Amino acid sequence: MSTVYNKGFFTGEQTKAIHAGEFPDPATGASSPNLVMSTTYIADTDTIFSVEGLEEGNTWIYTRWGNPTIHQLEEKLAVLEEAETAVAFASGMGAITALLFHRLKAGDHAIVTDVAYAALSEITNEMIPELGIEITKVDTSDTEAVRKALKPNTRLVYIETPCNPLLRITDIAAVADIAHGAGAALAVDSTFATPAATKPLLLGADFVIHSLTKYLGGHGDALGGVILGRKSDLVPLRKKTAIRLGGTLSPFNAWLILRGIATFPIRMRVHQENALKIAAYLEQHPKIKRVIYPGLPSHPQYELARRQMNNFSGIITFQVEQGKERLQEIAGKLKVIHYAVSLGHHRSLLFYLHSEDLLQTSFKFSSPAQLDSWNRFAGEGIFRLSVGLEDAGDLIADLARALE
Repeated sequence: MSTVYNKGFFTGEQTKAIHAGEFPDPATGASSPNLVMSTTYIADTDTIFSVEGLEEGNTWIYTRWGNPTIHQLEEKLAVLEEAETAVAFASGMGAITALLFHRLKAGDHAIVTDVAYAALSEITNEMIPELGIEITKVDTSDTEAVRKALKPNTRLVYIETPCNPLLRITDIAAVADIAHGAGAALAVDSTFATPAATKPLLLGADFVIHSLTKYLGGHGDALGGVILGRKSDLVPLRKKTAIRLGGTLSPFNAWLILRGIATFPIRMRVHQENALKIAAYLEQHPKIKRVIYPGLPSHPQYELARRQMNNFSGIITFQVEQGKERLQEIAGKLKVIHYAVSLGHHRSLLFYLHSEDLLQTSFKFSSPAQLDSWNRFAGEGIFRLSVGLEDAGDLIADLARALE
């Protein structure tokens, strides 16, 4: 397997995004990374026909086990996150599922953020507990609540910061200390923050998860996910869990995401610049009840955001009077922003999240305090705006037209 190209010759984030993990093709001299679509490779006659015989650093055998294009992406992501290694998956949920299945077994206990990506919330509401694994949902922005939820059999603390969709922030370093003090590992879904904002491993996390579909891919045309961390944790995860579950990233998607990452730091600067302008506009709009954005002083955890995030990213949530009743009218007036799910793409996306629906399907709160926190951030429902790379003036004009 090839090594990171010229790793010792660059330190800047933009240079890393372009060069890390890539190398000129030794046969053709091609500058851009190759797309290797083959599922199988010429093998030595002593090759063992089982993943049990696979060692990290083996030659390529079968693409579910490893692929040159996917490997280049993993190396680039590891450099961006300052991780020892990475394992890529077909989607963000593929990465999350592999981590949960690898780290937890019957009789174990895990603490999971009470508000997170809906599919993660739902799998830890139902499937994971059905396997005999105890799950406690906690508002992880409250470090004392995390501490109180610990048990002798706690093996994993799973947080998401900023969390989807509330943009509530968790102090990674503080929770890492709490988890490690109890002998548990800390996993951080950093999809909203991205490596441009936060490097959780440097703050004490054991695992970092990204949906590559979002900011890192950046163009809304390729699903992908990744887990990053130490080799001692991820080499067995790849061999024992990832390969066997089979959630393998397509080499074509890996190639698309590699291409997207080349402009990642530049895109994140524009996402933040646009979001700051739009958040300030929305905050003074007479028809907006509340705006939540980590880069605004009005965010309840603004000081933590400033300390933990070098980029405030491009997600804004806001409340509108009678949001659900006005939804069709607002969506129908948009000309630039697309009314669609997902986030982190070059084009702006808006979607309405109705509290009553989400509290029936995804989020199962166990205390009045958890419900109160939801209500303070979301009210009856929130619009989630993923601010893209369009001109900020055009986006503000589009929102003005929709809101009026």
